[in-house]
Amino acid sequence: MTLRTLIRKFRSDEGGATAIEYGLICGIIATTLIGIFGTGTALTGLYDVIAAIVSAMA
Repeated sequence: MTLRTLIRKFRSDEGGATAIEYGLICGIIATTLIGIFGTGTALTGLYDVIAAIVSAMA
């Protein structure tokens, strides 16, 4: 194999690009899930405070 043939093969190979795309998608999904579940406990505490205020008013 010549160097020119190896360079052509390297440039036409898209397997690595697909793996990088899947990695980026997994990272975005993981970040989103961490954001959703991270604020879930804070929202639960806020709803508890609001429920206590409404109960006290009734």
